[in-house]
Amino acid sequence: MNSEATLEKLRNVCLELPEAMEHIDGFGHNTFKVNGKSFVISGEMEKGFRISFKSDRETQELLLQKEYFFKNPYIGHHGWVSIENPTEEVWDELSDLLQEAYLRAAPKRLVKNWMESHHR
Repeated sequence: MNSEATLEKLRNVCLELPEAMEHIDGFGHNTFKVNGKSFVISGEMEKGFRISFKSDRETQELLLQKEYFFKNPYIGHHGWVSIENPTEEVWDELSDLLQEAYLRAAPKRLVKNWMESHHR
């Protein structure tokens, strides 16, 4: 999957979330935010298209045991996890992780509405 197709798939997942917005940051990365807080940062890197998402340290530890996830070099100490050039096979898992990232950044009222509407 090329970078444009990956970005489009990423947009489809992130922008369907309530009040999520896309912003191009100062480095040219596509950043997805809710209520002014970033939950996904993506962009072209040396090895292709990278998606970084907000996580917690516990989840990060579990994800780092998989070969395709790695700790984000700059904000990994805050729990952020990255993946480069995600394959079609990982998108179901990745979509769930992106939704979790959103819920970590979203205000309580949005989290409550999300939980009620998704019966989690």
